[in-house]
Formats: sequence, structure tokens, C-alpha cells
Amino acid sequence: MLNFLKNMMGGGNEDVVNAIRSGAVIIDVRSPAEFSGGHVAGSKNIPLNELPGKLSSLPSSKPIVFCCASGARSGSATGIATSKGYTAFNGGPWTSVNRVMADISENK
Repeated sequence: MLNFLKNMMGGGNEDVVNAIRSGAVIIDVRSPAEFSGGHVAGSKNIPLNELPGKLSSLPSSKPIVFCCASGARSGSATGIATSKGYTAFNGGPWTSVNRVMADISENK
């Protein structure tokens, strides 16, 4: 049950860190307005409701890290992507993913 909750809410997951280190695509599933208010540098905005129709445009050869405001929408996005065979992770809040990316850049 605890792992399920961690996966649903994202963040703090070593799998997310490893995926980002290996060049994961970062997808922010918030609305365009939310995204324009701040986002992870280099991330792509695909709102959750548009994801099923745009999933095929994402590379299947790279892991995908989804993020949003709290981790709930990115958890749903992760479920959608993994059900279609993608390697996907719930990064949780975009601010958490941003911190992971900064930590990785700092420690290179």
C-alpha cells in the first residue's frame, strides 16, 4: 500500500532520479496556464486530457518522467503511459523534479 501511494504521489523515488540521469523526457501534464507560470526547464507541456492522443509522439526508447502540481495528475499519466508499454515514472510535483534536475546538474 505504501509503494502504491508513493507511486501515485511521486517524488523522492530513486527510479525517477535514475531515469532523469539517463536522459528521460520530462512531461508536465498541467494546463498550459499552469505550465506558463513555471515549469522544469526543457520539459514539454502535454495536459493530462490530451495525453492519450499525443502519447504516440513521445519516444518509446527513452524513459518518461511525468510531473504536475501535486503528483496526482502525473500519477494518472504514468498509468496511461505504462499501460501502453512506455517506461514511465511519476515525478510528482514539478518543483520536486526541478530540484532533482538541479541536484544532478550540480553533481556532474
